[in-house]
Amino acid sequence: MDPAEYVSAPQAPGRRRPRLHLFDLDGTLLYGSAAAVEIAQQLGVEREIRTLERAFAQRELTPPQFAARACALWAELTDEIVEAAFTGAPWLAGIREVWEQIRANGEHCAVISLSPDFFVRRLRDWGADATHGSRWPEVPRAMPNGSARYPTRPVDPAGILSPSSKVKIAQELCAQFGVASRDCVAYGDSLSDAELFATVPVSVAVNADEHVRSLASYHYAGRDLREAYGLVPPPR
Repeated sequence: MDPAEYVSAPQAPGRRRPRLHLFDLDGTLLYGSAAAVEIAQQLGVEREIRTLERAFAQRELTPPQFAARACALWAELTDEIVEAAFTGAPWLAGIREVWEQIRANGEHCAVISLSPDFFVRRLRDWGADATHGSRWPEVPRAMPNGSARYPTRPVDPAGILSPSSKVKIAQELCAQFGVASRDCVAYGDSLSDAELFATVPVSVAVNADEHVRSLASYHYAGRDLREAYGLVPPPR
């Protein structure tokens, strides 16, 4: 079937209530990868970051601890490296098309991720109405003399998101866009999405692990967001 056929989810005649579609990033919009891994590949420290990722997945590191240890490995990080990581990342196909269709339906789409905000917010250019990521130290511009080093300040634990933060941000976005919580759809893949899945009526497990599959309304395995979006029935 042509993937374009999945970008339908037509509005029901006379519908007035908008929906809010909430997307995770790591492992969801990114196929089999994470923002930190993509950045680490550019810096030649992928093995070290994957070790941290495993420890985080096993709850051996808190989100602030993960951020602090990752930052310590990224002394050479610049905005140009972040851009290269973003551009070369294994994104699912059809992200722009899905978000364009959501907005054409009078609905809203947002990305909520524990990953660095300086990576997540680039998705606004792809059509996300809002993006929320952890506030890692900002990235310096490339300096000809190499004097700019990362991080320029310590990680502030208060700015690092947690799984419960996703629920709070979702509530804030509902208020911002005038959407009821009963009209939210969440897309995610892992334990960090479990709390949000438990609070919304419709959820899609995208290439997901066992932590969220049992919570999800629908399951998708593949590399095209149009197919995952196509599983969601139109609102009644």
